[in-house]
Amino acid sequence: MELLKTNSIQKTLKVFLIVFLGTVALTISAKLKIPFYPVPMTMQTFVVLFLGLAFGYKIGLATVGVYLLEGIIGMPVFSNSPERGVGLIYFTGPTMGYLIGFLSAVFFSGYLNLKNNIFIIFSKLVLSVSTIYLLGALWLGTLIGWDKPILDLGVTPFLLAELFKICLLTVLAKKIIKFRKFI
Repeated sequence: MELLKTNSIQKTLKVFLIVFLGTVALTISAKLKIPFYPVPMTMQTFVVLFLGLAFGYKIGLATVGVYLLEGIIGMPVFSNSPERGVGLIYFTGPTMGYLIGFLSAVFFSGYLNLKNNIFIIFSKLVLSVSTIYLLGALWLGTLIGWDKPILDLGVTPFLLAELFKICLLTVLAKKIIKFRKFI
């Protein structure tokens, strides 16, 4: 019985450490940016998909959820924080839809497995990242007005970079998924 408690505590601590390291990776990837207006280009989408692949959807969702909570409570983890504000004020700005889309993207990318061929993996990653841009564009249009060129501001400039990220993750996916057995 004591051995079971020890293993359970070790597994819980391991998950907490993994979630913490995942939020650190998301924060660093948010700060690696090319400034666009109103949405900066960052490496976050790559890291979100990577977290889903490496951790699975449960721990991936926990990681992204903790990251979003860190930002909402005022920690400067988001791309343009603290320069353009922190906390809930920043979160509800132009990037909120994209940030919420991280949850759906990590969920869908977390469902990939080793039995899938490269075309299915590519398709699932495209679906995953598409949810980020769908929610992001919907929120951006709601916030700044639908009379503005929403797709030109919040989707089109990022598509080539996303294609590169997805191709890279597709090639590496079967190796990345093997991280799950260590969790």
